Amino acid sequence: MSTADFTLRDFAVGQLQSLLRAVGLADSARSSTALLGDALGPGALRPLSAVPSWPSSVADDHTPVEFSVALARNEPPAVRMIVESLAEQPDSRANLTAALAVLDQLAARYDLDLRQLDQVRDLFLPEDPQGAFSFWYSLIVGAHAAPAIKVYLNPDVRGPGRGTELVSAALDRLGLGPAFPAVARHALRREGLDRFSFFALDLMDDHRARVKTYVSHDSAEIADVTHAAAAVPGVDLELLADVCAIAGAGPGPFTRRPLMSAYNFLAGDTERPGGYSVYIPVRDYVQDDLEACERVLAIMTRCGLDPTPFVLALTSIVRRPLGDGVGLIAHVSLRLGRPRPGVTVYLSSEAYDVTPPRTTAMSS
Repeated sequence: MSTADFTLRDFAVGQLQSLLRAVGLADSARSSTALLGDALGPGALRPLSAVPSWPSSVADDHTPVEFSVALARNEPPAVRMIVESLAEQPDSRANLTAALAVLDQLAARYDLDLRQLDQVRDLFLPEDPQGAFSFWYSLIVGAHAAPAIKVYLNPDVRGPGRGTELVSAALDRLGLGPAFPAVARHALRREGLDRFSFFALDLMDDHRARVKTYVSHDSAEIADVTHAAAAVPGVDLELLADVCAIAGAGPGPFTRRPLMSAYNFLAGDTERPGGYSVYIPVRDYVQDDLEACERVLAIMTRCGLDPTPFVLALTSIVRRPLGDGVGLIAHVSLRLGRPRPGVTVYLSSEAYDVTPPRTTAMSS
């Protein structure tokens, strides 16, 4: 294959193959790379040398895929991908059409359960979608099961200011309406600064299927996040505060990209969420990826996790010295409560571009 024929799909699939081998999931490579290739849509067949055909907000350089490695105690690592499907001639509506065409293929191949999505489809999938995106996939590859598939929907898809209305209606339809006041009371306290940013559904029919709501906290301090997390019984607020402080080099306020809370709802979580995660955009609060790596390793130590899978994953993806850019290590998240506490580190593909390092560290 000539350089001119090398496509975005080829590049991303190659990265995934390397990543799976690095963390001991090589046996899943064939099915998982096919899944990624399909999910990227026909627009990913453009030559990689061309400028991005769509300003995807999955990654800073508009690559429509981001990888991550999820770690938990006494469990093998899992590899995750966030993917935006691209149409041949991408725009908001065409990309949604491409994503739904992919969904039809995946539903048949993996026996997906679309019942929860069907209950909220008319809320989040209008004819004229607005906002940065309308439909993303999360593809999760583990050691002992078929890939798991989740979809992300956009609360701003009907315009800014309607996110709370859409999320409240969606939770009500899914039988989770009684839990909404707890989420609002803990996470939506600061008018104009706290807002719903994602709504996600697992497409599986068993007790592990989750509904997730995500809230962005602009200019938040760590105390705002611990207050949000207190909606979930039994979470370790001290650990949460320590991880945020390590990732952001201080208590805040986090004035660049916001911290984000996510609430998990599993079977039986009708009155309040059963799990909580915080997402920290570490790339915004470091000088370069070398500093980001040091922060992530410190978080692993604080959480009592073996950093080896993260190091191997990073090594499989990186194509430059860590000090030569910022954003390869994009986010780090801490999962607390159900279903599986742990840490996830998000790694950018950098298919199109590398963000130069900052001249000074951007601590909070």
